[in-house]
Amino acid sequence: MRLLLLLITSLITFNVNADSANPAHPPSVAAALEVLDNFMATFNDEDIVGWSDTLHYPHVRFASETVTVYPSAAEFTDRPVFEGLRSTGWRRSAWRSRTPTLVSDSKVHLETVFERYNAKGEAIGRYHSLYIVTKIDGRWGIQARSSLAP
Repeated sequence: MRLLLLLITSLITFNVNADSANPAHPPSVAAALEVLDNFMATFNDEDIVGWSDTLHYPHVRFASETVTVYPSAAEFTDRPVFEGLRSTGWRRSAWRSRTPTLVSDSKVHLETVFERYNAKGEAIGRYHSLYIVTKIDGRWGIQARSSLAP
């Protein structure tokens, strides 16, 4: 029982500290979290070009019972994303948690929870997701993501 309590305490501590890019974590985790920070900032700025720069291509998204593959940044940016989101009342999103679940020198899987907010700052949805961040040719980017968001 004591060992189980120690294990649970360790996991909780890791989850809390993982989001802060604590120096005790591998550099790959810090790099992956930075990419997710940029992803969210450019998304909230409705900067589709900057947002696309946080990704690697081909980029894969699993959402709304659909698998979408974007072969290039041009295909990713050539679509009206933000108009549809605004029509649902969305104004911005924020990470609620980001937990590394698989880490290597060139790939990090992060289990995430993000929330969507309206213009009044009220939460309009909370979604669990998985992001796979990879290092290709020395650059970190999101290779794939899967969420339960519409």
